[in-house]
Order: sequence, then C-alpha cells, then structure tokens
Amino acid sequence: MQIGTLKLDVPLLLAPMAGITDLPFRVICRELGCGMTVSEMVSAKGLLYKNVKTFDMLRIDPGERPTAIQLFGSVPAELAEAARIVAGNGADVIDFNMGCPVPKVVNNGEGSALMKNPQLAYEILARMTDAVSVPVTVKFRAGWDSEHINAEEIAVLAEKAGVAAVAVHGRTREQFYNGRADWQVIARVKAAVKIPVIGNGDILTVADGQRMLAETGCDGLMLGRGADGNPWLFSRLQAALSGLPVPQEPPLKEKLALALRHLEMLIEYKNESVAVKEMRRHIGAILRVCLKLPNIAAGSIRQKPTPILKNCWQNISRPQKNSAPENG
Repeated sequence: MQIGTLKLDVPLLLAPMAGITDLPFRVICRELGCGMTVSEMVSAKGLLYKNVKTFDMLRIDPGERPTAIQLFGSVPAELAEAARIVAGNGADVIDFNMGCPVPKVVNNGEGSALMKNPQLAYEILARMTDAVSVPVTVKFRAGWDSEHINAEEIAVLAEKAGVAAVAVHGRTREQFYNGRADWQVIARVKAAVKIPVIGNGDILTVADGQRMLAETGCDGLMLGRGADGNPWLFSRLQAALSGLPVPQEPPLKEKLALALRHLEMLIEYKNESVAVKEMRRHIGAILRVCLKLPNIAAGSIRQKPTPILKNCWQNISRPQKNSAPENG
C-alpha cells in the first residue's frame, strides 16, 4: 500500500485513540505487524502556544516508524503552521482529525463537526498539503448523522486538496461508537476517489478484516478498538493477508509478559507516577479482552497496577500441580 511517497510493508494501520495510542503501545503494535502507527490527536493550538505537554506528544520511536502524527483544529492557518512543526519534528505522515465525536472537541467546531462544513475542511486540508512535503491524510466518519451521510463528498474534496489517502470510519458522529459501522459507505468512498481508502470500524477479528476488504475494496485496514487490549490481532491479520497460516492466540503467560513490558516502557518514556496512572486503562483492556482474569479486582488495578501485574505473571509462570488439560 502506498501513501504518497511512503510505501507500507503491510496495509494495516493503528487508529489514533486518545489515551491509548501512546508511544510504547505504538511500538508494540508495530512489532506485532502493524504497517503504520498513528499518534493520539495533537492540538494545533497547543503546538502554536508551545505547550510542553503537546510537544511531548510528537515524540516518535525509531521502532514504530512509519508514524503519522494526527492534528486537530479548525483554523486553516493554524493547521498549516502546526503541520510544518510536525513535519519538522520528523513525522512520516501528518493526519488530520475529522472523526472525533466527543462534545468538548465538536463544540469547538473541530473533529467530526467539520463533517458539517465541507468547504472549511477543504481549506484546511489544502493549506496543510501546501505547507509540507510529507504526505497528508485525513480520517473522517460516514457523516454527521443518518440524515447527512457525506463521506463521499469529503473524500472527493480531500483528494482535490492534495491529500494522499483517506481513512473512513463507517459510523456517524451521532452514533459515537454504538451500533454497527456501515461498510457500504467505505465502498462508496472507494469508488469515488483514486487515492488509497483505508477502512475503519468493527474490525475485531481476522474474519472481520478479510470481509471488509472483500466487501468494500478498500486498500487498507485501520484497527482501533479491535487492537485495544489485543495488539496480537495485527500479527494474525498480517499472516492472513500474506496467505500464511494464522497463528493461534498467544498463551496467557506471553500476553501478561507483554503487558508488563508495556508498563516498563511507559515508565521509561514518562515517569513511574504518570506511567502507572496511564497504564491502568491499558491493563484493564488487556485483562478484559485477552487475559480474562476476573479474580483481579478493578480497584486493585487502579491503585497498584505494577505489583498486581508482576504478581499475576509470577503466578502464571509457576508450574501448576494437577492441572487439568485445556479443552480445544
């Protein structure tokens, strides 16, 4: 899959998710078969105001490349300048957010609110592509609500503005993350433009990914909640797309060891106090989706995730006596 001048080794991308796609998680996903990582969304205003925490979100590890930094905002001149800052900091791709549905973003006319203002969206994207030499992409939704499905219009304008690829989430802003993603919207976008189209929404299994490719004709897959707590889905999808045998789910010990490594990476990336707070959500997702250890109280995870996780790993690593074989 080609995004501008950038060629991905596998057409699998990690979706930008606030509070989830931190640098360590992106490195892990890349190691497990993700073709391109995308950062948490970064405020254009925060960059222009030289906010230290905002600039810290631009950090990229060599092990995760290629990497896109996703910007959000609503003022064309600000997005152009922010794009120049991001490109200067070494991003391989700059992505623009038109999909975030949360009120604090939408109420500022940003995120998915821009689905209601196609002309402004076009102006922003045109200014961004003119400002930088690296590829610019955009992620948007099917539309604002079921009465205003305009993903095709946005995609055509994005292509006209010089965008290198579009990612389409098959839900409307009104849906947030409820209901089902409409993959036919993705198919119609694919038919409307010549640039690569990346499908997003309800890719939770290998079969889901294969079905989206078949039903929509999209060029790549973007995994969001499907990878949250289950980054191993990338390696399984990569094998399936390569025509290789799909590996089995890794054993519990391996999953927990990776969770511990994630925590240690996060501590090194930030500091233990911040890392432990931020890791609560990651550990909860892994336990819920992968580890399925109901005996670990959520309150304990929130309070002391480091010792809890290490203790679990030690217990699982210890040989079990008289253990019954697992059913196939």
